[in-house]
Amino acid sequence: MIIVPVKEGENIEKALKKFKRKFEKTGIIKEVRSRQAFIKPSISKRKQKIHAVYIQKLQQAEE
Repeated sequence: MIIVPVKEGENIEKALKKFKRKFEKTGIIKEVRSRQAFIKPSISKRKQKIHAVYIQKLQQAEE
């Protein structure tokens, strides 16, 4: 559970901003979105390989 202490006279928008930052750091939204649809392990591995090749090409082009 995320707790954001609000001081006397503190702006509500500032407290909401703190809450949003803490919520973002937990990674709950990413996990929920990834669980919406099942992705086969073979497909996820294929995506990782494609991404690795892409990163490698970028690094080689930089040199």
